[in-house]
Amino acid sequence: MTIIKKIWSYFRKHLLLLILAVVSSLFVAGTDGASAYVLKHVLDDIFINQNEKMLTVIPIVISVIFLFRGVFRFLQLFLLRKIGLKVVQEMRYNLYTKMIRLPMSFYDNNSTGDMMSRIVNDINQIKSSIPSFINVMKDCFSVIFLIGVVFYQDYELGLYGLIAIPFMLVLIRKTSKKSKKYSTKGLEKMSTLASVLQESFSGIKVVKSFVMEKFEAGKFADENDKETTYQIKRARVSAIGSPLMDIISGLALAVIIYYGGYKVITGESTPGTFFSFIAAFAMMFEPFKKINQENYTIQNSITAAERFFHIMEMDNEILDRNGTKECDAVNKEIEFNNVVFSYKGHEEKIINDFSLKVSPGQTVAFVGSSGAGKTTIASLIPRFYDVTGGSLTVGGTDVREFDVYSLRRNIGIVSQEPYLFNDTIRNNIAYGASDITDEDIKAAADSAYATDFIMKLPEGFSTMIGERGDRLSGGQRQRITIARALLINPPILILDEATSSLDTESERIVQQALANLMKGRTSFVIAHRLSTILSADMIVVMDKGKIESIGRHEDLIGKSEIYTKLYNMQFSES
Repeated sequence: MTIIKKIWSYFRKHLLLLILAVVSSLFVAGTDGASAYVLKHVLDDIFINQNEKMLTVIPIVISVIFLFRGVFRFLQLFLLRKIGLKVVQEMRYNLYTKMIRLPMSFYDNNSTGDMMSRIVNDINQIKSSIPSFINVMKDCFSVIFLIGVVFYQDYELGLYGLIAIPFMLVLIRKTSKKSKKYSTKGLEKMSTLASVLQESFSGIKVVKSFVMEKFEAGKFADENDKETTYQIKRARVSAIGSPLMDIISGLALAVIIYYGGYKVITGESTPGTFFSFIAAFAMMFEPFKKINQENYTIQNSITAAERFFHIMEMDNEILDRNGTKECDAVNKEIEFNNVVFSYKGHEEKIINDFSLKVSPGQTVAFVGSSGAGKTTIASLIPRFYDVTGGSLTVGGTDVREFDVYSLRRNIGIVSQEPYLFNDTIRNNIAYGASDITDEDIKAAADSAYATDFIMKLPEGFSTMIGERGDRLSGGQRQRITIARALLINPPILILDEATSSLDTESERIVQQALANLMKGRTSFVIAHRLSTILSADMIVVMDKGKIESIGRHEDLIGKSEIYTKLYNMQFSES
């Protein structure tokens, strides 16, 4: 019920439509009882008493009953579907906006496929929850109305018939537990299946390069089998409910026919009363079957809702402790004060007692072996992660005191793997910028040495570049991201191995573009290629999350063991 209340918070926004749907359901339920009651008069007044007046009246009454049933059935179905779709729209948007605002630690621990499955598959499952509840309520009212007809026709016989109801309720309870269990497992496996798909499609070049199509197909088949197994188990539970209901209702009906028939034969009851009773009693079991079926939908929805609210109620260690100050990092000193950092849920210190003071406009390079903590240090500046000890300040103010979005608008990032969207070059360069003109975009492209190759493309700046910019070369993609960073004109710049994956010619052009980008900015450069940072104002040599040494190139060569080793490894050939 806790989950249902949470789901209800979305549906109650459409309360008026829900009330209309409920009222329509009541009218539909009422027509079930009316249909069974009219049957008595059909038999007694028309066929036995041969009343000509009733021969005219009863068909009109039946027509009116089914006309009302049709109208209100339409309203019930349409309104419930409309409400369900509106709720899906809102929940899907809320889940997406929640996910996209969660810190990087969330993405470290969740696959893209799982997140996509939650947004698409889980939300669709939730859609049916409240409509199913209303259908259950409608079916309950149908049962109540039909029980009323049963007791009105023959109270004593009705008591015999109601013995079957407790058995049906036990059956519904037992099957609902099994259904929820298999629904939970099924949704988990669907998320895994989505992850396998996402990985294989995103890495399709690797798959084809290593001729691993058969392996990937086998991996997909394995996960597909597991997901299908749970769906089959759930289908088995769903399928067994209706036949068991039929058996229970059949046994009850047999008892009713025996005692009811005996009463008609002995003259204690009329054939019309008996058949009206039988009709109402038989119709009463159909809503029970529907309740049982709707229960499977509800259990599936509850499982999906649990996964939905698990994300929605997650703590956001960044935004939940967001600052209020506006950040202006122009000409501001950046200082790391005894910074300590560990990833969430891990005790190992990735960064330990890191202290560094960076003056405005300086270029600081971080070097060291893999796992030394270079990228982690850079990730702390825009608060992708928060320090777990010490502090990081901009202009003497702890970054945690700034509004995080205000802080990030002061930082431009060019990473090792440039990410571009399946959009035009113009929109990719303008991404994140506001109030800019085509002239601004072209000027940024000029400074990034990108205009020449852009103008050679079929549609220039309006050229669509494909998913992740796959229609461009690595150097071209990198120059587009540099133009993007130039356009927002940030005072702080982070270059995360921006040229490590490029060939020599592309690296030379990109280095020229980066030189334009770094002018007048405080720049943090993470580099594996020492040739790109020989002229840095400050080189920070890192080892296991600590600073091994600091200085310019000429200060470190021969004095820093790690730096000298890296230098000799890279320049030994030349």
